[in-house]
Amino acid sequence: MTNLSDRYVDTTLRRLPPRQRTDIERELRGAIADAVDDRLAAGEDASEAEVAALTELGDPARLAAGYADRPLYLVGPALYLDYTRLLTTLLATVVPAVAAAVGLMRAVQEAPVLTVIGDTLNAAITTGVHIAVWTTVLFAVIERAPALRLLPSRTWTPAALPAPPPSRRARWGELVAESVALVLVSTFILLAPVVSPETDAAGEPINILNPWLWDTGFVYVFIALAAAQVVFQFVRYYVRWSLPLAIAGALVHVAGAVALIWAAATDRILNPAFIAAAGWPEDAAKWINAGLVVIAIGTLLQTVVEEFRRSRRR
Repeated sequence: MTNLSDRYVDTTLRRLPPRQRTDIERELRGAIADAVDDRLAAGEDASEAEVAALTELGDPARLAAGYADRPLYLVGPALYLDYTRLLTTLLATVVPAVAAAVGLMRAVQEAPVLTVIGDTLNAAITTGVHIAVWTTVLFAVIERAPALRLLPSRTWTPAALPAPPPSRRARWGELVAESVALVLVSTFILLAPVVSPETDAAGEPINILNPWLWDTGFVYVFIALAAAQVVFQFVRYYVRWSLPLAIAGALVHVAGAVALIWAAATDRILNPAFIAAAGWPEDAAKWINAGLVVIAIGTLLQTVVEEFRRSRRR
């Protein structure tokens, strides 16, 4: 056996546990010698026969992995479906939930709106990265340590098939209802400065909503977020479910709810001048703001639950 074969054997053995090396070295050298002898008997040149025999054996690293029964992948077929299902479910539910929690906390703390948006997006991205990395690491460890596979393998049955989604007619009805609601709410908001049951001393209408919403452009951002939510609902109607679409749609819903919570928590929804002119109780603004916060939190919870159900169906 030449230096070339010795180098091949040494490279292979370095990747094996010491207790296996003696037996595998004997087996590998014998296999190389037999392959070279067969090629020599067929009339090949000695040097060419050795190169051809080693080439046929392949990469020493891959050969050593086969001897050691060590996988050359992070997650193998036995665990891959469980891995993708868990990762999809976590990303589609935990990321929006964490983003909503961070945005809600910043809104209650009355942080500036840009800070609320920035911290919310940062929390969503950071959470998504951590989930992807640590879920992959966990399954890679389980793949290489069979003793950690404590749960018995499950046999698939038709009972595991996902429940049928709502009919397209029912979903279309929901889309129409959401679109109509968006138009009505947007119309009310945009007409609020010029249409009001109360007027000032000069006879000008008193906006029921806080003029700050128009001065800062917040009202247009809020309407844009609401419109984006409806757009995502239409996209889901026509496009197959996917993880990026689920996360993007959930984050749009979270952004709209957090924006409403922030505006209500900082008392920037109702116009104090209108409340005074209408003769409403002093606590009216507080209770209306509290009601809007409850509605927004309900929207956040519904978003997380709905994404969880969609990911389970897929």
